[in-house]
Amino acid sequence: MPRTVLISGASRGIGRAIAERLQSQGHRLSLGVRRPEVFSGTSLDRPEVQLFPYEASDPAAAQTWVEGAVAHFGSIDTVVHSAAVFSRVPLLFDEAQQPEIEQLWQVNVMGPWWLTRAAWPQLAAHGMGRLVVLVSMSGKRSKGRLAGYTASKFALMGLCQTMRNEGWEQGIRVTAICPSWVNTDMAAAVQAMPAEAMTQPGDIAAITSQLLELPNSCVPFELAVSCNLEV
Repeated sequence: MPRTVLISGASRGIGRAIAERLQSQGHRLSLGVRRPEVFSGTSLDRPEVQLFPYEASDPAAAQTWVEGAVAHFGSIDTVVHSAAVFSRVPLLFDEAQQPEIEQLWQVNVMGPWWLTRAAWPQLAAHGMGRLVVLVSMSGKRSKGRLAGYTASKFALMGLCQTMRNEGWEQGIRVTAICPSWVNTDMAAAVQAMPAEAMTQPGDIAAITSQLLELPNSCVPFELAVSCNLEV
């Protein structure tokens, strides 16, 4: 059955792949992006796809987007959190990196929190509401020196667990997808693994699509997706 899906961070990478996959399967989409004009002339530039200006770091943007999507479609039942920023800020950061840490928290943690809060009444009213959150393996373990990014993803995983607890009796099901390297702009500088050996954005899109087809009785909470051995 087609769903009405909000997707944040849909202008590129994993979010774009998810949007294209779900649109091809007949789902109704509202895409929250900074610059809706980037979709002009693409497969997502269609009347059944709503393109909505959205900035994940803006607390007011989530409510405005949800209200706009409900006005357009009548209701919403699914939210896919894909918007995120990456940072190499280490544990021993310097003062000039403080704004970068604050941006990590605003986009990677508070962005999903604000949007979930705004969409919650719609998800609860549906009875089979869905939240799909692109977390990262960095929300499950720490490697190297990525203190800021890892901390934000651990916080996001904790938020996902609370979403699950809060929404369970209302039929809201949450899935935290935790991939390692995905062949996107974020992984462009990785030299330890060729791009073709990484998980592809289309793979994550396929997983997301399948999640939306499952009944409430068997929706997985956490999916660790690895293209390399995690020890």
